[in-house]
Amino acid sequence: MQPPRERLVVTGRAGWMGMGRGAGRPALGFWPTLAFLLCSFPAASSSCKILKCNSEFWSATAGSHAPAADDAPEFCAALRTYALCTRRTARTCRGDLAYHSAVHGIEDLMSQHSCSKDGPTSQPHLRTLPPPGDSQERSDSPEICHYEKSFHNRAAAPNYTHCGLFGDPHLRTFTDRFQTCKVQGAWPLIDNNYLNVQVTNTPVLPGSAATATSKLTIIFKNFQECVDQKVYQAEMDELPAAFADGSKNGGEKHGANSLKITEKVSGQHVEIQAKYIGTTIVVRQVGRYLTFAVRMPEEVVNAVEDRDSQGLYLCLRGCPLNQQIDFQAFQAGAAEGPGAPQPPAASPAPPAPDTFPYETAVAKCKEKLPVEDLYYQACVFDLLTTGDVNFTLAAYYALEDVKMLHSNKDKLHLYARTREPPGRAGAAPGPPPAPWPLLGTLLLLALLPALLGAA
Repeated sequence: MQPPRERLVVTGRAGWMGMGRGAGRPALGFWPTLAFLLCSFPAASSSCKILKCNSEFWSATAGSHAPAADDAPEFCAALRTYALCTRRTARTCRGDLAYHSAVHGIEDLMSQHSCSKDGPTSQPHLRTLPPPGDSQERSDSPEICHYEKSFHNRAAAPNYTHCGLFGDPHLRTFTDRFQTCKVQGAWPLIDNNYLNVQVTNTPVLPGSAATATSKLTIIFKNFQECVDQKVYQAEMDELPAAFADGSKNGGEKHGANSLKITEKVSGQHVEIQAKYIGTTIVVRQVGRYLTFAVRMPEEVVNAVEDRDSQGLYLCLRGCPLNQQIDFQAFQAGAAEGPGAPQPPAASPAPPAPDTFPYETAVAKCKEKLPVEDLYYQACVFDLLTTGDVNFTLAAYYALEDVKMLHSNKDKLHLYARTREPPGRAGAAPGPPPAPWPLLGTLLLLALLPALLGAA
């Protein structure tokens, strides 16, 4: 008989579900709706702390602290603490589906376990990880759930690529183009058959065009016998070490541990391993803002149903031309002094009172980034436009992630900026146009029988 530890789980068929008898009514259709809204409207208020409430409840009712069959009072106390947490964040969570789902789920579970609304509450416990020999790691996971193992029958090993986003924001694409972009609001980084990644960028300073990533949503799609659909969502001051449903792996399938979240530094650094698609994702919070880095096989990068209908996919296609910033021209103007003329495209943000002088920005960036590559130049640009010294660390960690994730060690440092010429930015890569002489020859061959007949 299962203990009454209730995991509030969102799946493709139901919203909140109790794992004991008499489970509450499922919120039918909730997961597809939530996934759609996370993709389409990810700019919900970052002050809504429902993810923190979910995480604390999960910690209080998981692992060695899970209530046993006769521990109903302890479980009710955890539920009351959960309810109190949701009430405290209610004002900032209006319209947030995860928040409303949590509120209804708490009501269901309190009814199932006959918990009164009044009574003692409990402090959240730190979740204790099981010892190595007692983990749920399954060594007999299907081979299809381990991307690299599935290559032993193929002639060539997989070719890995890297994409990263950091700072104000700076984008390094899968093809090693380096761009600085405005891209305020919600933008898709990755959109393929296996996962979606979307970021929301918000202004760093009031009235400024300088932006940084304040929210990140990753949706891992349901994949064969390996993983259920999972959502990871991070926001400013909220970097969870679990998926949105509180779990840390791919669900209940046989190969569920081919998708795992590991917290490297609490509240600062999370790593997600998706072995079934050979992918590693690194999410950091540096200062107030988020950074993103991924290592992914080319086969997965290009796994799209219709390449021409994918729209903007920043990691693959780069930023649209009208969203790109020539930060090197901006930096050159700043080096000449405040009176130097600035081209309009190179002036992404009005000067802020607390930004650094050029010489100070250069000195601070040199401390962490001694090589004067594009990461160093991005650091200088960010200090000039934001005045936030944490952007120095954002550039430093972005380069450290490249060193860990990029498969070509000769391409760790980039030196030449990449700005697409007009008409090419954002265009889907495709075959070059056929040369006119070849078209003329084909046309002549098609008309030749008619010409010979007329003769």
